[in-house]
Amino acid sequence: MKYSIVIPARNEAESIADTVAGLVEALEGAGIDYEVIVVDDASTDGTRAAVEAIGATNPRVRCHPSHNPPGFGFAVRAGFDVFTGDAVAVVMADGSDSPADVVSYYRVLDEGYDCAFGSRFVSGARVIDYPRSKLIMNRVVNFGIRVLFRHGYNDTTNAFKAYRREVVETMQPLLSNQFNLTVELPLKAVARGHDFKVVPVSWTNRAAGSSKLNLHEMGSRYLFIVLYVLLERHLTRGDYKRSTDATGRSRDS
Repeated sequence: MKYSIVIPARNEAESIADTVAGLVEALEGAGIDYEVIVVDDASTDGTRAAVEAIGATNPRVRCHPSHNPPGFGFAVRAGFDVFTGDAVAVVMADGSDSPADVVSYYRVLDEGYDCAFGSRFVSGARVIDYPRSKLIMNRVVNFGIRVLFRHGYNDTTNAFKAYRREVVETMQPLLSNQFNLTVELPLKAVARGHDFKVVPVSWTNRAAGSSKLNLHEMGSRYLFIVLYVLLERHLTRGDYKRSTDATGRSRDS
């Protein structure tokens, strides 16, 4: 199974080289066939040059200037347009996601699951230097989503997840242009009948650069996409293909 890593990056010159190097080391150490695609989201610093310098010696790493307008969701969608693997993981450019967890996601998909979802808030997870105000907001939002969708998962808003190619195809069309895509992807995957496995993951606050997420601006966008997918789930129940795999595990989430 070829594994694609999509990294949306906007002005991440201070961290992107270390992020990519860590991923390459972990993936090659695990013997995984991979590609790393850094989607340059209209950066005005040396992000693109840093990635191209790595790509000059490692053809599995490339920088793709986003062919969409600026925006986190647009950048991820641009990566989804060009990845060539059988599965894809969305990884943050700031080094907050552990390369070891990227490998763990691959193992989950290799077991036959459609999606690999990490949680920073289960036994075995590790969170370092999470800003308290964002942590409180995170737990409130994720609790509300969990109640609405009853999917038993407590970290829906985490962008760091992995999907088989057919899941990405099933989730189309994607509507979110900004960080609300982090919610649209997993909720659509669940609503459209794909199964998932949750594993504990590590998260470390960025050491360089600044976060591009503005919670005040994103509130209404998150709410819209949550309600949109919830309505879709109720109105189209039974319209998406569901099946049972060889182990008898239901693929209807």
